[in-house]
Amino acid sequence: MERQDPPSDSIGDRLRRLRSERGLTQESLAALARVSVDLVKKLEQGKRETARLTTLVNLANALDVPLSELADKRPRLDGGRDRLVLGLRDALLSPDLLVGIDPSDDTGEPTPLPLLEAAVERAWADYWSGRFMDLARAVPGLIGEARLAKRSLGAAAARPLAQAYQIAADLLVHLGRDDLAAIGAERGIAEAAAGNDELQWATLHGAYCWALISHARHVEAEQVAIRAAQRVEPRFSVARQAHLVVWGGLVLWAMAAAVEGARPDTALEYISLSKVAAARMDRDRHDYQVNFGPTQVAMQSTFAHAVAGHPDKALAAAQGVRRDDLYTISYVRHLLDVAQAHADAHRDDTAVTVLHEAKELAPVWFRHQVVARTLVSGIRERKVRPSAALRELVRSLHAHP
Repeated sequence: MERQDPPSDSIGDRLRRLRSERGLTQESLAALARVSVDLVKKLEQGKRETARLTTLVNLANALDVPLSELADKRPRLDGGRDRLVLGLRDALLSPDLLVGIDPSDDTGEPTPLPLLEAAVERAWADYWSGRFMDLARAVPGLIGEARLAKRSLGAAAARPLAQAYQIAADLLVHLGRDDLAAIGAERGIAEAAAGNDELQWATLHGAYCWALISHARHVEAEQVAIRAAQRVEPRFSVARQAHLVVWGGLVLWAMAAAVEGARPDTALEYISLSKVAAARMDRDRHDYQVNFGPTQVAMQSTFAHAVAGHPDKALAAAQGVRRDDLYTISYVRHLLDVAQAHADAHRDDTAVTVLHEAKELAPVWFRHQVVARTLVSGIRERKVRPSAALRELVRSLHAHP
């Protein structure tokens, strides 16, 4: 039986359209992306539904588009659709931010600072639990409240406003709106600079780094993270634990940029550097909404080895991960790397079990992940008789609100 053409919204269709718009042949695209011509042909013909994340990044880079445009990292918020994303956009691109124009929302009394900070903490709890729909509804209003407080209270309200922007930026990366994410991170950095907490300012560079990585601007992302880390580099013998957390987190952002940029040796150097700070901590800490410590270093080591295609090393590193040290979506992201390692080691059934655990822990978050769709599609292609568990994963990732 002849295989049907891929559907109009498949990765093969998008790849063919983007390649044709740029006047590239399959051969020239393969050369630019450093992948095989056979892979390009199979993707465009629908004989393969996806590829490894590093391959997709190389193809997106060669086509000069964000990964989200090629990999279909579209928002899938049940019942919300684009309306919720538009609310975030409008909050970030408000005309009230134009210099010389009186803000239209400058009315009423500002929210008392303790209440505003509590609202920011609740928003972070929604983020780390993967409750993206609730979060997307709440953040535009939170940004508006924080702006009013900043205008009334000055530098004292800089931190909650900077964090409200950071939440928006991080959420928008998950939703594939990388341009808006970068704007949110920039706004947050500017507001943090107006405050009196340098560690908060440094932390926001991690959000900006993530947006750059999503654009496949790996070298720039690495530079941003390292420059911020150098600015706040601690004296390890006397540094507060929170200082170590922020610095170590930035080093790991530089590591992530090196991994995504296919420079595994550089990534391992950053991991070694981060261990200097982690060695001074008995357990992971969560300061400035940054998770750092021995578990986080083990988690990122797993990620680096999984992306590099070293499953045995990835699974060995994963032994150092303590579940209780991680927020929910951090742990679920780690499970995707563990599943990747099992799949690469030809243990597809184990990979499916791990993927199911990830989906059950954060179902909405799971549907947004390019890595999850890539893994599930790859396993499905290899299975002549897919199990009920695998079929359920396929359905969950292709479900639309």
